[in-house]
Amino acid sequence: MIGLLLPGALAALLALVIPLIIHIARKSEQHPTDFAALRWLRQKPRPRSRLRFDEWPLLLLRLMLLALVALWLAQPVLFDAGDDSSYVAVVPGARFDAPPEGHRVHWLAPGFPALDEPRPTGPLPLASLIRQLDAELPANTPLTIVTPQVIERADADRLRLLRKVTWRIVPGAMPAPRVTPAPIPVLAIRHDAAHRPALRYLRAAALSWQPAGRAAPIDTGLLDAPLPDQSRTLIWLSGGTIPQSVTQWIAEGGTALVASDAIIPAGQTMIPLWRDPLGVPLAQMKPLGKGRLIRFTRPVAPASMPVVLEADFPARLRGLLTPAPATPSRATATDYAPLTGGRAYDQPPQPLRPWIALLIALLLLTERWLATARRRSLQP
Repeated sequence: MIGLLLPGALAALLALVIPLIIHIARKSEQHPTDFAALRWLRQKPRPRSRLRFDEWPLLLLRLMLLALVALWLAQPVLFDAGDDSSYVAVVPGARFDAPPEGHRVHWLAPGFPALDEPRPTGPLPLASLIRQLDAELPANTPLTIVTPQVIERADADRLRLLRKVTWRIVPGAMPAPRVTPAPIPVLAIRHDAAHRPALRYLRAAALSWQPAGRAAPIDTGLLDAPLPDQSRTLIWLSGGTIPQSVTQWIAEGGTALVASDAIIPAGQTMIPLWRDPLGVPLAQMKPLGKGRLIRFTRPVAPASMPVVLEADFPARLRGLLTPAPATPSRATATDYAPLTGGRAYDQPPQPLRPWIALLIALLLLTERWLATARRRSLQP
């Protein structure tokens, strides 16, 4: 079915009157011929005026050209013109032999390259690609997905698609995503006299993170010492309102851990990050601009926070200061087979403007050939 994306452009069809006016108003070329004794001839009767079109082929070509230009401006498209032949999508890493003739076989990768092209590499948004295929293919197109036994970078939920998919599991393995270990926090501690006793526990934990013989220096200073850059984690041990310079430092992308008696800026609710065995929060977090503001709920001392004397305190503190790792994204192909009942999407229409542009070019060449041909006869 053919439709128009911009039907208002058909108003350009009014330009069809231009070649009609030109052909009506154009005067035929005449050559005068002298005759003798014309005065003895009786007066020539007055000719009757009549509408006359010369050179019909040229006129029709020009009318067709203007009509096609108006149609091109209206952006014609063809709906429901998708290919209904079977589509096979192969997950990179799957061992797959080419199917019989009549099947379209592509890699399940951005752009859906043909199977004879090099195998795509790098991380692939598998679930998004499958949803894209389901949305772009016609509803009655059979879809087969060939996948290895283990799928990397899978979504947490199973896919729900419009069509019933032939889910074929074959030997092979997808490229495993590179796991980057969490960086070791590099501390910069600013403290006052009242919170100085907490330094021994925090410094001991930080020293345990470092490989043997490669301990990084800990930047320790009083409250008036310069703030570090955002690559370090700031520990602010002081009560009262947090200075504006510190909150600005956090908003620009830094991570800061503040004492329990620090007054934090009002705004979003604090999120518990660390709880004791009874479920009572030991540390809470709130986003602040591009950074994170973390606050202890108790003073860092054995009397109020016995966990500082436990063996896992350094590991728990490191996990508190390090951004949460990515959630697991590996799944078995058997458990990841798509379900049906997904949303139906309108198929993208096929544009016809390129074909109309080609036809306009051919008609324009023909019109120029007729308009300039020497064999055009002179009309009397």
